[in-house]
Amino acid sequence: MTAVLAPPDWRGQREAHVSRVRAWTDPLRERRSTGTRLPVLDFLFTYYSHRPARLLRWHPGPGVVLADADSFLRWQAYRSVPGGMTLGPLPASRLPTVRFVRSLLAATAARAPRFGCFGLHEWAMVYRAEDVRHQGWPLRLGSAGTDRVVESTAIRCTHFDAFRFFTPPARPLNTLRPTRSDQVALEQPGCLHAGMDLYKWAYKLDPYAPSELVADCFALAHDIRVLDMCASPYDLSALGCPPIEIETAAGRAEYARRQAGFAERAAPLRARLISLCDELLRGV
Repeated sequence: MTAVLAPPDWRGQREAHVSRVRAWTDPLRERRSTGTRLPVLDFLFTYYSHRPARLLRWHPGPGVVLADADSFLRWQAYRSVPGGMTLGPLPASRLPTVRFVRSLLAATAARAPRFGCFGLHEWAMVYRAEDVRHQGWPLRLGSAGTDRVVESTAIRCTHFDAFRFFTPPARPLNTLRPTRSDQVALEQPGCLHAGMDLYKWAYKLDPYAPSELVADCFALAHDIRVLDMCASPYDLSALGCPPIEIETAAGRAEYARRQAGFAERAAPLRARLISLCDELLRGV
């Protein structure tokens, strides 16, 4: 069923989306003007390729007609229909992306979550390294202490885009050797990076993904990144990230508890993305 939104309705939704997203993009713009970069929020705009200006744009998603909305024709995905503007069918060139996203998310959703990694991926990224990724932020335990934690704890990273940033000496310490080609076979819903990446899969479907869904996925990615950094080897207390001391039993229990909460929060977003992929593929 096609929904028709009158101008006051779709403009109100657009304004609400822009207001929500500016809470993330305005501080980023202010920091960029001074050359400052922080490892929590700013990471989401460097690691992921979706630019702030794209995140600010509002799109209703498929099956919606916007009345008196000629300005949307600036984007090739839109077409004119009786009553207004709407998204056209998915172009054939985008079918491989939608099929991959659907297969990855469905495979991930079908697996039981695992919570035994304790955020050691960030520690493995600085193991025996002369330079650390986040310059200017001290290692909480120092280099030697950080290395001892890595060497004394089993590393069980299943996510290729985390594993690929491990230092060379850390890679043999991981129980798995994730590759891009086996991503669908390995990804599991307890992984923090799999939860953060829901944002990536949402914007990969832009402008067909409703902006509310994209923003919901960004909000999840942001909150997961906070946990990621609190459990990292860095001392980010000055940024409001009290350390989760995963080198202790209490810290590992706290990490696993919060990790399980994010897996539960990610599940409905993953389901919404799968449903969107199905809708787009039906319309081809």
